[in-house]
Amino acid sequence: MAMHAITIPEPGGPEALVWAEVPAPVPGEGEVLVEVAASAVNRADILQRQGFYDPPRGASPYPGLECAGRISALGPGVSGWAVGDEVCALLAGGGYAEQVAVPSGQLLPLPAGVDLVTAAALPEVVCTVWSNVFMVAHLRPGDTLLVHGGASGIGTMAVQLAKAVGARVAVTAGSPQKLERCRELGADILIDYRQQDFVRELRKATEGRGADVILDIIGAKYLDRNIKALAANGRLTIIGLQGGVKGELNLGALLAKRAAVTATTLRARPLEEKASIVAAVREHVWPMIEAGRVRPVVDRTVPLSDAAQGHRVLEESGHVGKVLLVR
Repeated sequence: MAMHAITIPEPGGPEALVWAEVPAPVPGEGEVLVEVAASAVNRADILQRQGFYDPPRGASPYPGLECAGRISALGPGVSGWAVGDEVCALLAGGGYAEQVAVPSGQLLPLPAGVDLVTAAALPEVVCTVWSNVFMVAHLRPGDTLLVHGGASGIGTMAVQLAKAVGARVAVTAGSPQKLERCRELGADILIDYRQQDFVRELRKATEGRGADVILDIIGAKYLDRNIKALAANGRLTIIGLQGGVKGELNLGALLAKRAAVTATTLRARPLEEKASIVAAVREHVWPMIEAGRVRPVVDRTVPLSDAAQGHRVLEESGHVGKVLLVR
């Protein structure tokens, strides 16, 4: 059996993405086969296209860390799911394709009120935000959360989830228009990182206290300033390296604040860890979405076969929320 997928014959720019005929996957033990209706563009896909982020061992070679679609076949040992079920899924790769094999523990039912295409905007961002901000950094009601890149897919979800649990939210973004969109989603403190120093502005807005939790996609470039922006007992969680991989950490400042720094990725985690995160998301976040307190934010949709255009949109950084790839 064959299908079409976005392949990467050689690393490069968006033009390196090639829609080609490839062998269709076969679901293995504990997996289901999903007929993909939509996927989404993530920064990790761009890094993979550029040759900087290979898929984990055993994962699909095609990009795509999430999808939504219908189950078309069940592998051995799968229970609780049926052919025809509409689902969205967290993937280690393979979302940019007509079909993908998914471990059953990484499947989620569509939340009530969310259509099949829009559901593709949820798995990666919700699992990333919930696992880092809540399961690792333990954001609590009344805490202040600083989200770098507040208008991104991750950022728009982090703002909403934090507000839904009663936290105060500060965001950085690169334009007044993006900051206004963040305000509409519930952000309380708006910082234009091109024009303002986020440490100074955050301290001013919090009477010198700082952020209890910082969700950071930048990495090395922001490391020192992030530590300065933390409140006592603050938690910095790093999930991206857009500003470099090596930075100098002032351990004295960390000790003085009794602060913690964590760094995580989601893609290469063991299956049982991913399944645990997905289960927590289904328990805690799905009810918020179904109640209308949290919603997926979609900037635009582009055809899956023209994934290159989706990559260009993300690299130009003019988008707000998710860019979806639709069959």
